[in-house]
Amino acid sequence: MNKRVYIQTVGCQMNVLDSEMVIADLKRHGYTVVDNAMEADCVLYNTCSVREKAEEKVYSALGKVKTQKLENESKIIGVMGCMAQKDQEIIFKRAPYVDLVVGPGQLHNIPKLLDKVRGGEGRQMAVSLSRKGGSQASIARSHETFDPLRDPTMRPTPFQAYLRIQIGCDKFCTYCVVPNTRGPEQGRSPDDILAEANILADQGCLEITLLGQTVNSYKYKHDDGSVTDMAALLEQLHEIDGIKRIKFVTNYPKDMTERLLETIRDLPKVSKYLHVPAQSGSDEVLKRMKRGYTVADYMAMMERIERILPDAAISSDFIVGFCGETEEDFKQTMELTRRCRFKNSFIFQYSVRAGTKAFERLEDDIPIEVKARRNNELLAVQDEVAKEDNLKFVGKTVEVLVEGPSKKAVRDGNVSDEDNGDHIVQMIGRTHCDRIVVFDGNRRQAGHFLSITIDDASSHTLVGRVKTVEVVSIGV
Repeated sequence: MNKRVYIQTVGCQMNVLDSEMVIADLKRHGYTVVDNAMEADCVLYNTCSVREKAEEKVYSALGKVKTQKLENESKIIGVMGCMAQKDQEIIFKRAPYVDLVVGPGQLHNIPKLLDKVRGGEGRQMAVSLSRKGGSQASIARSHETFDPLRDPTMRPTPFQAYLRIQIGCDKFCTYCVVPNTRGPEQGRSPDDILAEANILADQGCLEITLLGQTVNSYKYKHDDGSVTDMAALLEQLHEIDGIKRIKFVTNYPKDMTERLLETIRDLPKVSKYLHVPAQSGSDEVLKRMKRGYTVADYMAMMERIERILPDAAISSDFIVGFCGETEEDFKQTMELTRRCRFKNSFIFQYSVRAGTKAFERLEDDIPIEVKARRNNELLAVQDEVAKEDNLKFVGKTVEVLVEGPSKKAVRDGNVSDEDNGDHIVQMIGRTHCDRIVVFDGNRRQAGHFLSITIDDASSHTLVGRVKTVEVVSIGV
């Protein structure tokens, strides 16, 4: 029996990691991975519900695969991830040719559910309990991730990997579906995290990125009553020989404590890069978002970072056009961006999400064209700040972990499977503080640390050349 699977992933790093684990599990059950949905016996879509655009992208993909299903009824179509948890039966109604709907807390069931579909048992659905669907313990258990099975072939590079240390979220921001789709906040056992990190190191991974919805809020209470927090976990991970860099996303402003910042300062492997979403520069908007902090709180965090980690790079997220956002509110967001001088910001236009408090209680009263204008204006401010700060690196030397050929090299057709590694192409890598660097090099350099002298810069990229004499500036 053919067991060829194709998977398409939409959304955040959590989804990328989930897809890797699902594929590793399916390979253990005899599946092989193919790169084209047409060739697959089973097509899986790993979905995101944070924005409407991500959901519509999945429904569009499902529409394209419908013809294949009609021509081959044995082809199995599955939807997994956050959209599956949120929409459940709605997916079967909108796309009746879908065979499988599986939430992010039930991904370990996919091989068994596929067998049931193949065996003629009809549609299958496995989702976690809702936040009011049972006892606190039973709800938490229904969202637990399965034991880690790691597959380097499913990563963007074999020497960089995501490592989940926390699932779920209890912040309940009014715009966000994550507390419902991924369940209560739970820190994974440090023993399990360390065991998985050692597996990654044994597989040749040099850089790990720790994942959590509010990752710096990480806590795990042991049976003896002691607690491992984020700082203590970083100290333990730092001792793993094969791991050379440790990053973590996404952070919550009020949990960026002095102890955590001092730990980051004192551990050379931990990147001085902090992604801390602000979401808005207006206290009134932050209150309607139920973010749990004020602009003053955020600026106090920035002062702590500047004092303890003066060379740190900070990035942020912003939502423009949230319910009731005035022009004055938006101006305050632009001013916060200028004051904080973020390395980069991810800017999103507010999208109504069913099941959130904003959907139930607030009016989406900002016109689409106003959201688009504010998006562009904030992006322009962010790009201006980032370019000014990036230009300060011109003439300096930075250490880069080389990831591979740049997207431009691939797009221009300069990358060939026949290349034995000697052909000069534009390569891309990242500094310890997550700045993107491009330079002329070769594919044999992928997975190596190189010293790059910076000659030019844009708002998003540093442009440099390989330094012939090994002089490295760490921490940029």
